[in-house]
Amino acid sequence: MKTKIYINYFAILFSILFIVYPRNLKAQDTRQLLDLEGNWKFKLGDEQRWADPKFNDGKWSEIYVPANWEDEGYPGYDGYAWYRIHFNVEKEWLSRDLLLDLGLIDDADETYVNGQFIDFSGLFPPNYFSTYNVPCKYPIPAGILHAGKDNVIAVRVYDGGGYGGINHGPIGLYERRNFLHPDLALPTTWKYTTGDDMNWKEVNFDDKNWKSVRVPAYWETQGFKNYDGFGWYRVAFTVPEEYLDKDVIMLVGKVDDFDETYLNGEKIGRTGEKLTEGFEMHYTNSDSYLQSRAYTIPAGLLKAGKENILAVRVYDCWLGGGIYDGPIGIITREHYLDYKHSLREPHRWFKELMEDLFK
Repeated sequence: MKTKIYINYFAILFSILFIVYPRNLKAQDTRQLLDLEGNWKFKLGDEQRWADPKFNDGKWSEIYVPANWEDEGYPGYDGYAWYRIHFNVEKEWLSRDLLLDLGLIDDADETYVNGQFIDFSGLFPPNYFSTYNVPCKYPIPAGILHAGKDNVIAVRVYDGGGYGGINHGPIGLYERRNFLHPDLALPTTWKYTTGDDMNWKEVNFDDKNWKSVRVPAYWETQGFKNYDGFGWYRVAFTVPEEYLDKDVIMLVGKVDDFDETYLNGEKIGRTGEKLTEGFEMHYTNSDSYLQSRAYTIPAGLLKAGKENILAVRVYDCWLGGGIYDGPIGIITREHYLDYKHSLREPHRWFKELMEDLFK
């Protein structure tokens, strides 16, 4: 007696998905826009001019990424080398929250996009520190990429021994899909200085002699390499009258490591260690640098029709420091809760996966 077997392909597909698909939401937090795996330009040595997008790398060798450079024809080499790749982007990508994923880099790197130092991992000599097993996921600041033109990624790498290079994927340009968008974005150019003085929170303080920096970005990428300690940020902004009648929240992004945040001279929040007088910390197990800052703005503190001053006091223990990632701006409590509730939807990741499969 023969038995007919009916195969429900969709049932099999769904069963496989539930088995292999990650239970957390991180896999669906990003979507690849551009695959950068393949042949990159490559050269041993170290010259800062190689970060310049206009530099002619036509005579450089090619190397496959991701791979250990020892397996790509450079056995036994320890030291500096540079990678470069040219690529194009779509115009609609420029309005999205973009992330450059370089996988794992052995041992330390500095990464430039169109000549702008955007992020790094580990430390180069003489303060050598390896981060060979730490994923290199770097937010790309707005305004750096250009649609319809040549774009260049340049990666400076130092290998202190063993294997070296951009050696493990995935490698590509990604869109952050579940990113919190403020209702009112703050300017991207702020004032910054090292040191610590509580007078710097005051509305009438004159910060004209401070350096102008891009926010968000590590302060190491903007002329303050290897600086650990206190730093202050200030930015002036205006708000429409309508925000005075709403419950609103100030988004200050992610800060490495600790912060105290002041609006118009009044403290509205802090994350991490209490920055008391004489505070100093050389090492910490705190994960505060991973936390997104969101502080309720007390009623009556925002002013319409005149400048408001946001001042952020930061202490960095080591490695990267400062306001290094967004979102940064003002959001209504209603929209903030909508975002938080969306993250709790148990089947959100599955809905997004189906949209990707059948679009």
